[in-house]
Amino acid sequence: MSSDAQTAPGRRNWQTWHEQRTATVSAPYGPLSLTGTHWLADYPEGRVPAVPGTWTEDGGEVVLTASADDRLSVDGKPLTGRIRLTADHGPISESRVAHGERRLVLLRREGLWAVRDFDPASPARQAFRGIDVTAYDARWVLPGRFRPYEHRSVRVENADGRERGLGLGGEIVFALDGEECTLHVAVEPDGSLWAVFADATSGDTSYRFRFLRPCAPAADNSVTVDFNRSLLPPCAFADHFICPFPPPGNTLVAGVPAGERNLLGR
Repeated sequence: MSSDAQTAPGRRNWQTWHEQRTATVSAPYGPLSLTGTHWLADYPEGRVPAVPGTWTEDGGEVVLTASADDRLSVDGKPLTGRIRLTADHGPISESRVAHGERRLVLLRREGLWAVRDFDPASPARQAFRGIDVTAYDARWVLPGRFRPYEHRSVRVENADGRERGLGLGGEIVFALDGEECTLHVAVEPDGSLWAVFADATSGDTSYRFRFLRPCAPAADNSVTVDFNRSLLPPCAFADHFICPFPPPGNTLVAGVPAGERNLLGR
């Protein structure tokens, strides 16, 4: 069997993945639609610029107060008066608070509350022309091994300039250009892995850092490290995300000119 025939299934799967990924980020409530992340601690009086209503913290909840003029709805019904809310965890399109087509999503991070404003008519979504991505290359599909360790949290800078904890549950080990490399990873509830990494191309021919999401390791802890599926972080699409920077040890010396590298036109 020729080399092309052997790699054709991987290439087709990657193409489907890329098309789905492009559709997801450009969807009405994809990352391109985020127009603001407003921390309530910055507005103790409860009035957030450009966001209707009054949002005040009350322990483990947020109290939202609105009048008819605010034109807010909660669970599809107009809100006049007060309602207590908790953090949203489902899809953006199903968030409880809406203002017309906008979705106002409550976020809680390390004890602090924020309101995120998702608008399908955002300038970033209107200007989107696609993702600059390297064509599939089977050489970037690498065998690796997952080495779990006791859960730990490390402090890393985030895209908004603040330092926050990043939970880690192990590391993946693989060979790149003949050298052994490791990436520290978080373990998701479904067993899949998540790495925040940089490499020699970061900030040059690719975005300043990227994500990698390998599938759950096999029973023997083997795992596939497929850099063809390197992802731009949400903050590459909108400045209002608070993506974590790579933790110590997750900057590769070698270059990884594979996967998503930037937005077209940037």
